[in-house]
Amino acid sequence: MSRLKTCLVGSLLSLSAMTTHAAGDLTTRPEALPDLVLGSEVTDYAMSQTRYELETGQAYRLKVVSSGLKEYAMQAPEFFTSIFLRKVEAGDIEIKATTLTELEFEQAGEAEIYFVPIKPGDYRFFMKGLEGKGMEGVFSVR
Repeated sequence: MSRLKTCLVGSLLSLSAMTTHAAGDLTTRPEALPDLVLGSEVTDYAMSQTRYELETGQAYRLKVVSSGLKEYAMQAPEFFTSIFLRKVEAGDIEIKATTLTELEFEQAGEAEIYFVPIKPGDYRFFMKGLEGKGMEGVFSVR
């Protein structure tokens, strides 16, 4: 094989290796996280998850489900300012916004948050006014 052909083949092989998906590839489907269910048959103050392990640059979908046993207002101020919010879906409504302050449930229902963490750290989330009842957790972003 001539030297030019060898260089071309080597270049093409290098180029094809570069087209594989990188970590945090936003063209892939978001990874579904375990649902965050608020309230249970045992107690109004139950939360199905208190910790989420996330990676920067990875797209995620988090479904938050309210049992309707109480009014729940999910807040995560530092986390919400450390993500790229793609959208929020609630029922047949799709909300596209640049930031999120709170998800409030006055009755049973669910909302899905589509986002990409962009800043590493440990971020607290909680149900406003119910932290003393154990309704708090952590988003740990690496």
